Amino acid sequence: MQKTLTIVGGGSSGWMTAIYLNRLFNQSEQRLQIRLVESPDIGIIGVGEATVHSIRFFFAAMGLDEQELLRETNASFKTGILFRNWMAPVNGVMHEYFHPFEQQQLGRQLDISSCWFVQKREAQERYDQGVSLSAALMAAGHGPKSPQSRPYQGVVPYGYHLDASLLARFLRRKAVEAGVEHIQDTVTDVTVQDGNILAVHSAQASYHSDWFIDSTGFRGLLMEALGQDNWQSFEDALPCNRAVAIQRELPKDQQPHPYTVATALSHGWAWQIDLTSRQGTGYVYDGNALTPEQAEQELREFLGWDSGFIKCTHLKMKVGCRREFWKGNCIAVGLAGGFIEPLESTGLHLINLGARLLGTHLMQDKPGQVVRDAYNKAMNGFYQDLKRFIVLHYCLTNRTDTGFWRKAAASADYCEGLPEMLALWKQKICEYHDLAGGYATTFVDENYRYILYGMQHYPELNFAGCDELNQPFEELRRMSEKALQMTMPHGDYLRQYCQQL
Repeated sequence: MQKTLTIVGGGSSGWMTAIYLNRLFNQSEQRLQIRLVESPDIGIIGVGEATVHSIRFFFAAMGLDEQELLRETNASFKTGILFRNWMAPVNGVMHEYFHPFEQQQLGRQLDISSCWFVQKREAQERYDQGVSLSAALMAAGHGPKSPQSRPYQGVVPYGYHLDASLLARFLRRKAVEAGVEHIQDTVTDVTVQDGNILAVHSAQASYHSDWFIDSTGFRGLLMEALGQDNWQSFEDALPCNRAVAIQRELPKDQQPHPYTVATALSHGWAWQIDLTSRQGTGYVYDGNALTPEQAEQELREFLGWDSGFIKCTHLKMKVGCRREFWKGNCIAVGLAGGFIEPLESTGLHLINLGARLLGTHLMQDKPGQVVRDAYNKAMNGFYQDLKRFIVLHYCLTNRTDTGFWRKAAASADYCEGLPEMLALWKQKICEYHDLAGGYATTFVDENYRYILYGMQHYPELNFAGCDELNQPFEELRRMSEKALQMTMPHGDYLRQYCQQL
């Protein structure tokens, strides 16, 4: 008898899960009946508008046309994040560094990171400028693709800036075309028996299923029905639990930047994300220190009061994750399962992880507890790994201008093993083996180095340099010149090759 799976809730979480599981189980024959029940009355949050680079591989695996995706979601490209004001200014100059997606080049004797320190290049350039192609492209305003780049490929790795609401609509259309049943209804009640969900109910209908996916966002409607004591908070390490998001027109005469900007403010940080149609901005802040009104005023002052504002939204955020993402016959995906603040744009990445892992763990008619335990262990590992990486951005600050930043310097104490790692990385380069054996899914030693050295957490190395250690930088300079010749201004590419702007 064919099994059924019911997803409650739409948005990026519901529709990414639906399109993935449908393609996995039903591409050649109908093996799993999948339906998604989406409320016409409950809107999606839809403010997370940037991605990590690995989301390209999800879209490609789903057979989505990249140019169509870009057009349908008003998307632009993202080569990384420019962090500004995360340390105290020096001689009135604001601190900034860039975190790109690309891997670093190898040297003949030492890796390029070690060469950078041995050659004492910190006196002449930022770390990202010395070891990455993307920094040169970013400085020139060039996007990641050349006119000859194939879909989902570029001169350097890239993610996207996109309209999250339009993405959900695009994925919904593709999923329904592929055979997913779409029901517009508002689920209000859940029937539980012996630790499993028997059915979910609306005012008009009941929906029975073998498995249920909870994609109801922070409400976690289905998971909460299975028990209240299933949440672990990360607010001790990551106190930003609120956000105010403002959509505004792109500043006049500005082409969309091919990177996200994350600027530290008084009690958190502000994002600026350029789409082809507008700019998405917001302030992620500590709601115990600022009122929503104070946060909105600070954000508007930062942006400039005459900024072509379109829409303003206030959000409460649950920072943490489930102890059990899979409980009984219900699996939480997306915000229903957990939330790490959007500093590194990991929202869609975590949905991708949850859906893909579910695909490999849902291969039997009746998966046992050992399967659920394995899923829960992996998902908890993913969230704890990302928590540590996000805390890394805060704990290295030397800002003391507000209580928020004074406390941020101690946030590493809430991440097991991180203080020891930081002490180690004062005496040696951060390398792969320091992090091996963990749950890293997209941020590895190379990413850690961009943050560590962007925040000036430098190792104290006693090693004599030599001329051969300049070789990686000469090679990178030649590659950068070639990359700039191959690519073009970001706006020009979107206009000419994606029919946007």
